[in-house]
Amino acid sequence: MQPSVTFFGPLDTILGSPTVGGALLIEYVIFGVVIVNFLTRQLAHRSHVKQYKNDGAEAVSRHPAHTFSNIALVVLSFFYMTLHHHGGMVLSVLVLGAVITDFFEFESRKVEARRDIPLERPKGAIVAALVVFMYAGYQSLFWVIKGPWSAIV
Repeated sequence: MQPSVTFFGPLDTILGSPTVGGALLIEYVIFGVVIVNFLTRQLAHRSHVKQYKNDGAEAVSRHPAHTFSNIALVVLSFFYMTLHHHGGMVLSVLVLGAVITDFFEFESRKVEARRDIPLERPKGAIVAALVVFMYAGYQSLFWVIKGPWSAIV
């Protein structure tokens, strides 16, 4: 679906162009960034555990790569909203929910570190990111199951 109004000119044309299976290029980019976000989430957790063990509770800080991937997800989901309004709105709400959950999960890791208890994995943020992953996968990879899905539904 080509957007009728282009807010960002050539960027809309490039990222809003249909690719394999009719999905927009931006949908694949977002799906890739969601996968990168999982990797940076794991990297950040390992970093938090290492900082806590080596330098104590006050040394636990946000990982810059994970912060960047969260910001990239928010910006890309807002941009996607300009191209595909319904899908972009749903994705933006899910991404904002995951980022807010991630913020509070980091704060709970800080509390765990101050109380000298072992740091847990950020379970809530992982679940929120899984929901984002499923929706981004649905938006970008639906063409894979479109035939059988149409036959059933």
